[in-house]
Amino acid sequence: MLNKIASFIENFEIEYVIYFLLVAVLSLWSLITFKKRKFQLKIGRLNLFVNFVALGFLTYWLLILPGEINFSEKGIGLVIPVISIVFIVLAQKAIKRDDELVKSADRFR
Repeated sequence: MLNKIASFIENFEIEYVIYFLLVAVLSLWSLITFKKRKFQLKIGRLNLFVNFVALGFLTYWLLILPGEINFSEKGIGLVIPVISIVFIVLAQKAIKRDDELVKSADRFR
């Protein structure tokens, strides 16, 4: 069991780990700054950019690996940034909608 984990860590390059940690930190930072909607939107855009870069790196990594494509071994990690991108886009839309609602309520005061 430990040999499998060690070989996985050896084969997985540090750049990918850094990108995944950066995405996680940006997502948590965006959650924490819920009172500053404009800043939250900027963090979300930065997170989208980092996710697209990570998706590009993962796609490149998938294409340069030798052998046939066993999706359970190589390609399942490619789905994670895609899901993250979808949820970030949905969050961005909801934040914009909330910001517009707050601005319209401020007009009535």
